[in-house]
Amino acid sequence: MADKKKVEISSRRRFFTNIAHNVGLGAMGTLLLAGYAQKAKSSPLTLRPPAALGEADFIKTCIKCGLCAEACVNRPQNRDKEGNQKKGTLKMAKANDSVTIGTPFFTPRDVPCFMCDDIPCVPVCPSGALDINKVTNPKTKKLDFKMMDMGVAVVDVHSCIAFWGLQCDACYRACPLLDEAIKLQYNRNSRTGKHAFLEPVINPDVCTGCGLCEKACVTEKPAIFVLPREVAQGKPGDHYVRGWDKKDQQRVKDRKASDIKTEDERSSKTPVDYLNKGLEY
Repeated sequence: MADKKKVEISSRRRFFTNIAHNVGLGAMGTLLLAGYAQKAKSSPLTLRPPAALGEADFIKTCIKCGLCAEACVNRPQNRDKEGNQKKGTLKMAKANDSVTIGTPFFTPRDVPCFMCDDIPCVPVCPSGALDINKVTNPKTKKLDFKMMDMGVAVVDVHSCIAFWGLQCDACYRACPLLDEAIKLQYNRNSRTGKHAFLEPVINPDVCTGCGLCEKACVTEKPAIFVLPREVAQGKPGDHYVRGWDKKDQQRVKDRKASDIKTEDERSSKTPVDYLNKGLEY
């Protein structure tokens, strides 16, 4: 009888111990998952494939199928002289990447985008996360690699050796849009009085963010690097108007000079009157 009682107590203890053990594992798993999910969010510096939607819409639309990365690595030009397959540009994010897990991205210093004529990664996207219309020329109705917009290159003038007076045009020569996306600006070297600076200057309206310049940069930490466009350029306030912008011209085309008020009440009063406006003594 006593032995039976001991077995019951032991079984009961084991039962409650297992419950406590499982509860502890569940709580730990929840905490790990929360931290894991937080880490899995994409860095604002993440570079997406060509024709990707805006980051928020891209995350919602991408189904993480990996077809774009597969098309990238299997492109015919991605083989060496011996016919061996090289690394693809696009990678699918893993747990140790600062990118939403399972989504495609690329790191130019590792493997840049080679701006394939047929842009194989875009047409295979089944969800529309890569919008083929963004890289389709409206006139020719054909894919146009010049319409890619993955980011924009930025030059760190303090670490670029061309700004030190050393001759270097590695990024300029690597650019597939030669003398369009990157131009060399000649400036006089006042220190020597004889030589010239050949400084790389980026045209953000042409640059596609392919990263070939970043890959080619000769400095240990690249002095030219690609950033998402919204990070590199920011956004001007809505109260600024670019006079040469077609949308702005369209917005003001019907306005007449008589409709524009260029004078306010301050112009008819002295500074003292204006500064004391609304004060009662």
